Amino acid sequence: MSKVEAVTNPSREELLRIIDSALSTEVMLTIFARCKVHYDGRAKSELGSGDRVIIIKPDGAFLIHQSKKREPVNWQPPGSFVTVEKRDGVVILRSVRRKPREILEVELEGVYLVSLFKAEDYEELALTGSEAEMAEFIFKNPKLIEPGFKPLFREKQIGHGIVDILGRDRDGNLVVLELKRRKADLHAVSQLKRYVEALRKEHDNVRGILVAPSLTSGAKRLLEKEGLEFRKVQPPKREKLGKGRQKTLF
Repeated sequence: MSKVEAVTNPSREELLRIIDSALSTEVMLTIFARCKVHYDGRAKSELGSGDRVIIIKPDGAFLIHQSKKREPVNWQPPGSFVTVEKRDGVVILRSVRRKPREILEVELEGVYLVSLFKAEDYEELALTGSEAEMAEFIFKNPKLIEPGFKPLFREKQIGHGIVDILGRDRDGNLVVLELKRRKADLHAVSQLKRYVEALRKEHDNVRGILVAPSLTSGAKRLLEKEGLEFRKVQPPKREKLGKGRQKTLF
């Protein structure tokens, strides 16, 4: 088959053919339909007729989305067994999860579009590290900031907040590091400025360095205006997690 096959307003025969093909091969099935949903498992629920997007993945994951919110309104996890049948002239999608036993049935009252997608994706999810992991990374590799930099404290409490890393440079100047795991913006610069100004009330020479993978043009201009510095540091990568699935739904 080609990478993608799609049919709009399919006949019942076309719909059954495409669904059968999807369930017997390693493809992703997507259906835009008016449907009813019945669930029986740890509880019972009924969802009346409405327009939804149904996604069935090769691993058995079964998702039903409404036109609002990011979470599916109904779902079954990977490993569920999906079948299709005709019942009283209506096409029924049925997903069964064995342990715990849960049954999800979808009555396809009208289908606007059905598609098959032969998705090839062999990558696993590598999550970017947190700011705490960035701090640990810098403590182990202080040359990432500059030669001679010596980190002294992590999450150091001062009067105006908590400094991510407080250290000294090779000349003995106090150095404040503000860490951001994503692109730094004006708020990050203002935060760093506030910490530096607070410490300058008690110390003669204080430097402020914003540490992030990148920064906005506005943040760059404000850093230069305030006499603060920037170091480009990528957060460390975490270990790849179980087949790249986020642990939000399943």
